[in-house]
Amino acid sequence: MTASQALRDITVAVVRSKGAPFTIEKARIRAPKDDEVLVRVVATGLCHTDLIVRDQYYPVPLPAVLGHEGSGVVEAVGPGVTTLAVGDHVVLTYGACGHCNPCSGGHGAYCRDFFGLNFSGADLHGDTAIQDPDGHALHDHFFAQSSFATYAISRQNNAIKVPTDAPLELLGPLGCGIQTGAGAVMNSMKVRAGSSFASFGAGAVGLSAVMAARAVGATTIIAVDVVPSRLELAISLGATHTINSREVDPLEVIREITGGGVDFALESTGRPDVLAVGIEALGGLGVMGVVGAPPLGTKAEFDVNNLLLGGKSIRGIVEGDSVPQIFIPQLVALYQQGKFPFDRLVKFYPLSEINQAAEDSTRGVTLKPILKIG
Repeated sequence: MTASQALRDITVAVVRSKGAPFTIEKARIRAPKDDEVLVRVVATGLCHTDLIVRDQYYPVPLPAVLGHEGSGVVEAVGPGVTTLAVGDHVVLTYGACGHCNPCSGGHGAYCRDFFGLNFSGADLHGDTAIQDPDGHALHDHFFAQSSFATYAISRQNNAIKVPTDAPLELLGPLGCGIQTGAGAVMNSMKVRAGSSFASFGAGAVGLSAVMAARAVGATTIIAVDVVPSRLELAISLGATHTINSREVDPLEVIREITGGGVDFALESTGRPDVLAVGIEALGGLGVMGVVGAPPLGTKAEFDVNNLLLGGKSIRGIVEGDSVPQIFIPQLVALYQQGKFPFDRLVKFYPLSEINQAAEDSTRGVTLKPILKIG
């Protein structure tokens, strides 16, 4: 950051060392340049990925300002911005270059620069936008936003304009966790009307998948978890069956419900043993989507012949294979029509209570914490 760039005083939540609590600190952020926008953050969802980076499952350099489910209002724009204006309401989502082969084909979640844009702690040139009061850089650009802050720098291609009549403080999780679960169903696996679907895990991502499966017309929707309250919520959100895997064998019950196995399944727990059960629970030509993120290097086992002879598929899914400029407004519309009630997953916390929100999320007390910042 150069001395000539105007600096704005902001408040941020910082992780300074592996596993350390978030600390609320004063900082400064530069003005937007090129195709960047400065967003006054209204609220930010707290996601599992924030916590595994805090704990250094993924090697993002520290100290860092995390946060990647921001929503807010555009405060200023860089000279290269053409699609957004000051005052626009936006949801911040993942970063993608926009011009590599995957991006050009509508698969920005598999951008060739995905790691650099989302996990490197800086932009692709190694520059940061945030510094502490002493002028020391804080690693930022987390998911091209770092929205655990009162203001965030984003690029116009990952700041998604949303209607001003939608509740902005609620919408941030559509940028990652909610679009991951819903997109896995709608975009990646293309769950079809009349089919069967099982969600292994009934957290925010898994229940988003349940709601999406109902929205697209799946007629058998099974939620598998170990927390009774989550399973009760799953029924009210569209699940036709629930399974407490601490009490019964989920594989046996799924085969009984479906007459052999499900057409589609999603694994969102990040546990290899759960993934193995999910693969076994697929029927012929079934598709297993994997969104759960374990530590890097985690291995899983499955019966190759079961996969081969059943014509089954396993596919990894990032960000629900969404084109955010299209998919996030679609989810907002479904919510406003009462067809995607993701507001039932959330609980609001002030930014000052971020560590309580993280603890409640880890313990399963809160499915999707949202930090009110503005």
